[in-house]
Amino acid sequence: MAQAQPRREEDLLQGQEDLQPDQGQEDLQPEQAAIRYGHVFAVTGDLAGQPIAPRDAAAMRSAEESVPVVQVPEGAGGGFSAATAMETAAAYNQAIGAVAPGQASDVAAARGITVTQTAVPGGRIVTEFVAGQVVGQYSVADPAPAVEEDATKITIGEALEATARAGGGRPIDRADAEAIRAAEMSAHGSDVAMPGGLGDQARAAARANAQATRDGDKMKIGDVLSDATAKLAGDKAAGTEDATRVIQAETFHDAEAHARAGGVGAAVTTAARLNEDNNLGGA
Repeated sequence: MAQAQPRREEDLLQGQEDLQPDQGQEDLQPEQAAIRYGHVFAVTGDLAGQPIAPRDAAAMRSAEESVPVVQVPEGAGGGFSAATAMETAAAYNQAIGAVAPGQASDVAAARGITVTQTAVPGGRIVTEFVAGQVVGQYSVADPAPAVEEDATKITIGEALEATARAGGGRPIDRADAEAIRAAEMSAHGSDVAMPGGLGDQARAAARANAQATRDGDKMKIGDVLSDATAKLAGDKAAGTEDATRVIQAETFHDAEAHARAGGVGAAVTTAARLNEDNNLGGA
């Protein structure tokens, strides 16, 4: 179950593009261009018109982290936690000068930000509130009995780290970034990229590299993928479907439509093939 989900980060910021000065609205004030609660959540009244502020986001993050036992899932129901959405919006609002560092919205400050959980058979329901209105709701299953992991399986995170070791000194480009993004989503078992995760970091690095004039100033594969397993919010053994997804993303954005030797696609493909061989050997 997932209700009142925040929009994806790219959808959230896409709605602001029409407000930028280079699109004919040079006189638009920062407070008018701000991302408001009504842009992100299905809320009404005074709250809908309030810009999302840094202190609001910090309060929601603190409230999420205070929920005992359960960590609010970042990818629940095809969305992400309210705190993640609010942090993205608040950072944008602060960058354009619509809100000040440490500022809180009037309605949220007056009526509060809370996260509750309600036990149900087999799990619990986590509900997030701003000023008494629901901005996120997730059903979270109780943990399954511990199962011993198969140490012979190579995970997607480990494949990414292998890429960093094999070709970590190569500047990262768009094809690498999209392959990393696809691998990250496969590792999470989601069709939604983690805001601020490896994929976003790789995209930012590729954009910066496209503007850099010296190779020495460019971000390298290893800068993003070192310790990838620790940076991923989730990980899983690499499989054939994961490899296909990553290869497709890599080749689609490659100028010659090729998978790179020693690249992310090759590493995940190798991991998937070894995992499959291990399955056959254990049969």
